[in-house]
Amino acid sequence: MSLNWRDKILLLKTETTYGVDSTPTGAANAMLVTNISLNPMEGQDVSRELDKAGFGADATIPTELHYRLQFEIELAPSGAAGTPPAWGPALRACGVAEVISAGTSVTYNPITDGQESVTIYLYIDSTLYQMVGTRGTVTMDFTAQSVPKLKFDMRGLFVKPAEGVRPTPDQSAFQKPQLVTSTNTPNFTIGGTAFVMKDAMLNLNNQVEGRFLVGSEEIKITERGDSFETTVDAVALTTFDPFQAALDQTTFVVNLVHGTGAGRIATLNMPSVQMQRVQGLANSQNVKEWPLRMVPLPSATGNDQWTLTLT
Repeated sequence: MSLNWRDKILLLKTETTYGVDSTPTGAANAMLVTNISLNPMEGQDVSRELDKAGFGADATIPTELHYRLQFEIELAPSGAAGTPPAWGPALRACGVAEVISAGTSVTYNPITDGQESVTIYLYIDSTLYQMVGTRGTVTMDFTAQSVPKLKFDMRGLFVKPAEGVRPTPDQSAFQKPQLVTSTNTPNFTIGGTAFVMKDAMLNLNNQVEGRFLVGSEEIKITERGDSFETTVDAVALTTFDPFQAALDQTTFVVNLVHGTGAGRIATLNMPSVQMQRVQGLANSQNVKEWPLRMVPLPSATGNDQWTLTLT
């Protein structure tokens, strides 16, 4: 009998010890996700390079095995100020810290040390794909007239798939999202100038690598190169000049506020964003647009190039 691709359950839980199964459950750790893509046996094929009589292919041995899993989660806060969202553990597995101010806010910011990892169980029909020691990278996507998304690209150590007992997922902690619109996204500014915005994306660009040695196998985040891209309606250069800003290596504060109502507001703030070269212009409905590329820069102390604050 064929297996159903659409019949999927994804569980995700933070690990106490790296690479040790944290045993996520359907009742406590079910994720509400879309657009799942799975590569179950990423790695290398080592040739045995045998001497043989005549031409022919060599036998190989699979090595450095790990999973690559991509999925998206709606970027909607928990609905209660100071309560972390259900997707918090996934974001923390991307080299991000979670700071809770009880009853007030939950703030996320990048970190270099003390990175967390998660165990992921993905059930596709009756088959369980189990990833341990999982870390990854993420893109925050705010596109007009669309649901804001967290787009994850995760890698985890290989555990052979097996038939499993499917849990009952409880996804009630996930809140309904608000579309990116003028009403729901009341503030988008670059250097204090308000823009008409078509889309905005912060990509952490984590460098995620497997390190497979004797005595230690680990998925590591070895570097980060945050980038920010946005498409906005062009304005008079006397109002805002991205060309001169690129020449002068000018930095700006970028602020994006999405969501209305207590416990439903997400504020993305980047205090020092450098404008890059303007590589092209765009035309949408006969309106001139600027596709802008920027680099969120850390301060001397680091790990402060952006914050995502939920209130």
